[in-house]
Parts: sequence; structure tokens; C-alpha cells
Amino acid sequence: MKEIELELINRLGLHARAASKLVQSASSFDSQVWLSHQDKRVNAKSIMGVLLLAAPCGSRLTLEVDGPDEDAAAEAIAGLVADRFGEGE
Repeated sequence: MKEIELELINRLGLHARAASKLVQSASSFDSQVWLSHQDKRVNAKSIMGVLLLAAPCGSRLTLEVDGPDEDAAAEAIAGLVADRFGEGE
């Protein structure tokens, strides 16, 4: 199992478009993927779960990945967050 701390640096935080990109990325892997923010832990393959985190810019998230492709999944999701979900701001 891999566990990584992420910081949301895009201006709008984890809004609908960013959440959709994150869910699409997580869903492309066989591993189980979980996100935690404050006291909430959700399945990162669920758009409703990810949106329920309501994480604004500057939030710290914990990414947990467990499965056969956990390294690739963690790298892809961390890269997406670091790239500001492709939003450029």
C-alpha cells in the first residue's frame, strides 16, 4: 500500500471538473484508491465521494492506493494534482 500527502494548488480546489479528472484517472487503475480530507475518507473512483470532500485550494489530502498497479496509480494522481488538473492556475 502507498500513502501520499497531496496539496491542492489549483485556484478552485477540488471542484467538479477537477474531481471528474481525478476520478477518471483513479478509475483507469485496478488498485483501490482512497482520498482523505479532514475527517472524511472516500473512494477516489466515486465522483460523488470526491465532491463530498469539498476541498478548497490549499487543502491537504491523503491519497491511499493499494493493488497491483499502485505505484503507477499514485504517480498519475499525484502528477494530476501537481499539474493543477491541467487548469494552468
